[in-house]
Amino acid sequence: MTLTQKILAAHARNLPRPWVQAGDVLQVTVDWTIASELAWNGMERTYGLLGRPRIHDKDRFFLAVDHTVDPVTLATDKRAQKLVQLSQSFAKESGIKHFYDSNRTILHTRFYRDLVRPNDVVLGADSHTSSHGGLGAVAIGLGGADIVVAMVLGTSWIEVPEAIAVEYSGTLPFGFGGKEVILRTLGLLGRNTVAMERSVEYRGDGVKQLSTDSRFAIANMTAEFGGLNGIFEADEVTAAWLAGRSDEDDPAAVLPMQAYRADPEAPYLARYRIDLQNLEPQIAKPFSPDKAAGVGELSGMPLDGLFIGACTTTEEELVLAALLLEAAGARREPNDKQIVVPGDLSIEENLRRAGLWSIYQRAGFRVDPPGCSMCLGVASRKAGKGEKWLSSQNRNYENRMGEGSLAYLASAATVAAAASRMAIADPRPLLAKIDQDRYRRILGERKQRRPPEVSAVEPNVHLAPAGATAGSAREQRAKDKQRAAVIRSRIQRFGDNIDTDAIIPGQFCHLTSLPELGAKSFHFVRPEFFQRAVEGARVVVAGEGWGSGSSREQAVLALKGAGVQAIVAKSYAFIHKRNLVNEALPFLVVHDAAFYQAAQEGEEIEVDVAAGEVRVAGQTFTAEAPSRIISALAGEGGIVPAIQHHGTAVFEKLTS
Repeated sequence: MTLTQKILAAHARNLPRPWVQAGDVLQVTVDWTIASELAWNGMERTYGLLGRPRIHDKDRFFLAVDHTVDPVTLATDKRAQKLVQLSQSFAKESGIKHFYDSNRTILHTRFYRDLVRPNDVVLGADSHTSSHGGLGAVAIGLGGADIVVAMVLGTSWIEVPEAIAVEYSGTLPFGFGGKEVILRTLGLLGRNTVAMERSVEYRGDGVKQLSTDSRFAIANMTAEFGGLNGIFEADEVTAAWLAGRSDEDDPAAVLPMQAYRADPEAPYLARYRIDLQNLEPQIAKPFSPDKAAGVGELSGMPLDGLFIGACTTTEEELVLAALLLEAAGARREPNDKQIVVPGDLSIEENLRRAGLWSIYQRAGFRVDPPGCSMCLGVASRKAGKGEKWLSSQNRNYENRMGEGSLAYLASAATVAAAASRMAIADPRPLLAKIDQDRYRRILGERKQRRPPEVSAVEPNVHLAPAGATAGSAREQRAKDKQRAAVIRSRIQRFGDNIDTDAIIPGQFCHLTSLPELGAKSFHFVRPEFFQRAVEGARVVVAGEGWGSGSSREQAVLALKGAGVQAIVAKSYAFIHKRNLVNEALPFLVVHDAAFYQAAQEGEEIEVDVAAGEVRVAGQTFTAEAPSRIISALAGEGGIVPAIQHHGTAVFEKLTS
């Protein structure tokens, strides 16, 4: 088995054999569920529909207020105030242990630094939940409905994904970390291509040099790669980090760390080897993280703004960028075009104690409290129309930092190197001036204790009792046909990699009613979408990677609110597909190139969901058959009706 498969096997219930493989549908025990206030806005709806039941384990749900808040929005924006109040009320009502109010942390930063452990299964209502694979967990971003269900039941379902291995070799120079590595990986392999809906396991001799912060950044941007999850094997680097964060009296701090290893013959669909030797600092151009180029290609390009922050920017990057600014001697009054945001109050304190915030301020940066800030462009900090910003965040989709903005992605060091002249510059000459011992001392204060031993182990699996039988497929097909009539409509046609930021921009994710969300669908990139749907164009036809990017289930709700009746595409982002299933919005996968030649904008189309067929221009095309659990959930009318029908045994029933 692969590493991901071993962890899933250890968490699976009622396995028919002592291993799992790609395509298996499992009911799995979930160790942690995590969410932000922006996700909780939609989760509150699902939680209410379920009758606000007791949480399975109130000490294993993590909720942070981070996406929409900064001091200005907290004081003036009624949308942000409503989101914060909803989260605060739920935290009080439920008595959860891990609730972090506004401007204390970023969801993934605190959870990674303090709580996640190797071999955990973590489900989060945010696509960057993949971050926690940096410490050897299977961490998967899903829509809010899935997370509410897992939060309440303590279990979920997963179709075991295919896996690829990305194998790194070569030595990185000082100052190069996870951001350079993942941007290079995206540039070579592409977004939503080889990793699409797959598990990505990062391996090779080159991994040994990567810190837990670097592994976090790489696993974090597995979401941009298109992967279901990204994961590193837990090793001595992991053990050292865990020992450093443990209390002196914690017995786990001195026990051997138990970790799984992928088998030598693990069934990877493909192995991709990437040499990190002589790697040049990377910059991703708008509007995709895989449009990566060496810094030399863009050197000297003028910039309107600089942002250092968001979840993908680690403590190591923040320290390094400050020391680089000091080496550059950059001097400017703090201004609103240079923003730096730490990921957590503990990081803020570490940098304050080391005197690094004053360096940022002397170089012209305003230091804001922890939060997602400009990465999402929904709080008070936004880039203006036509402005070019160099940012250490993880996404540069169209309008991501603000309507009409142009985001270029880079490491924090490369962003800092641009501060002297507000133009892109190679950070390597300045990195060479940094006192490396000082850099290590600043970061080493938290991790002084001797790491525990690492012990490689095999998973214990739980087999189904003899004589267990599967449910009736015939009964399920009958349900499907009852629900799915033939849909006749005109087509609204889209291309490849349409992301959820385009479907429903973050500025409107505070909305809850379907009509309101529907009216804002494709607000910036295709404002006529809603009216065309009202006039009868209610089937979407798209290319590869429909619904990539954010996990926001509001993207599906917006489509339903606009009156969309079905989607036909070549492939779907995993999280968005789950959201379509949960909200019972029909979708089909068609691969035939002739269909896409015929299915042009405005053409008439018939979609027979039950038969798995589409008809256009007098031709009939067959869709890919969905998995049985997807059919089962469709037959139930979505995840909430399924739970209302089957109760707490829902996944036993649907995965039987």
